Amino acid sequence: MTVTRPARLTGAALAAGLALVPFVWILRDLAALGSPEDLFRYWAGDVFRLSRARSATTLLDPVLCLAAAGTALAALRSRHAAAALASTGAVTFALRLPGLWTHGTGPLVTALTELALAAGLLVTALAGRRPAGGPDEPAPTRPRPGPAVAAGLLLTAGGLLLLGREVHHAARIDPRLVVDRFTGGRSVLGAALGVPPGWLAAVLVALYLTAAVSAFSAARHTRPLGLLAGGFLLANGLAELARAVRLHLDHDVRYVVAPDADLPALAASACGALAGAAVLALLAGRGAPDAAPAPRPPAATPPPPYPRPPGW
Repeated sequence: MTVTRPARLTGAALAAGLALVPFVWILRDLAALGSPEDLFRYWAGDVFRLSRARSATTLLDPVLCLAAAGTALAALRSRHAAAALASTGAVTFALRLPGLWTHGTGPLVTALTELALAAGLLVTALAGRRPAGGPDEPAPTRPRPGPAVAAGLLLTAGGLLLLGREVHHAARIDPRLVVDRFTGGRSVLGAALGVPPGWLAAVLVALYLTAAVSAFSAARHTRPLGLLAGGFLLANGLAELARAVRLHLDHDVRYVVAPDADLPALAASACGALAGAAVLALLAGRGAPDAAPAPRPPAATPPPPYPRPPGW
């Protein structure tokens, strides 16, 4: 399937707008906190030392910004951008949906804007498709079997690990707090544009496992979907690793007692980050070309008629 030129231009404009919205919020947070280092520390969970100002964004926002920017470039460069448009639109729509019941006018307007742009990407990807016709419009290549299977295994492991961690955490807290983790209740403190942790985990697990199934089946849309999943896996692993290292090494944080070294958590975070980087590396290469069609056997010569006519 290819995308028509008007649909590609429309998708690129929608994706650019989708990248611009979180970028504006990131600039606002930079002005409020004073430096990129302080913003990165806030994204890593160091909210106590930076109590003079609060960040409205989380690490999810720059990831969505980069994903939308990459989708805009893909729509301008390739006629096979339907999968990229649909993947970015669906994931952004799912992650911004809890913003509809958030507090504050600014976050609500932002959620409505991003939901509208994400829905526009989905409609553009579906309405602008057309079958590839002729040799001048070849179909997108499938991923190579080896890297696709390896990426599928890594994404499956990342999805199951995140699912197990969320189930383990939900089993240890009050059921009402579990509901708050999915709906963003008052017991869940976070940034203005933050996604409730339970909701975020559910969306990421669905993304990882869907991309893994696509990789195992060597579908043609594996590359954009897998790259998006690998980017989130890398960012999530880096965030967890930074948070764990900060808790273990920073002894100046007030009202917090640094726990003993949690080697399994550190190892799981590091493995998640490495798995995300590996998925990006495995799926970034060129796909396998389609096999050439088998040549048709020459037509058999019909036998002479019998009896032969005169003059045969």
